[in-house]
Amino acid sequence: MNFIVYDLEATCWMGRPPGGVNEIIEIGAVKVNRYGEVLGTFNKFVKPHVNPYLSHFCTKLTSIQQSDVDRAQKFDMVSEQFQEWIDIWDEDYILCAWGDADIRLLRGDCKLHKLDEDWLDNYLNIKQQYHSLVNAARKTGLKATIKREGFQFTGIQHRAIADAENTAKIFIKYIDMWRY
Repeated sequence: MNFIVYDLEATCWMGRPPGGVNEIIEIGAVKVNRYGEVLGTFNKFVKPHVNPYLSHFCTKLTSIQQSDVDRAQKFDMVSEQFQEWIDIWDEDYILCAWGDADIRLLRGDCKLHKLDEDWLDNYLNIKQQYHSLVNAARKTGLKATIKREGFQFTGIQHRAIADAENTAKIFIKYIDMWRY
């Protein structure tokens, strides 16, 4: 069993997205085995289809530049590469993310591009389970949780690979306590 601790960055605006669509612009993931060993990482930019130009708000929040997504492949290709990296055909795996926004975003982009969603069925919401495990009085964000757990947040916040790597720290610490 492998655990795919992942994070996504998406097109974003100060208000509602044009056309009501947010699209994935970066996928970052850490593959962890059942013993808590990191087996590898995945990090790719994605070229948005509906709203191809990043807002100033988005570039400021994520540090992702227009040139990063302009050079990237579209979601269908990056999704295929991500699935190959996960090894969905030969390995048992569970997708794990901090909250449920990322799985909704993946499902939304699969629908948008008319791609199969079956590979998204095994999912663990780390944020929800974590707050139950530690009997937290209130839910905290990833950065505050990292600090509470005694870790240092590494990388750039709101970048998919950094957020995935930091989420993996929490996941590995509690590796034997997750329910899936």
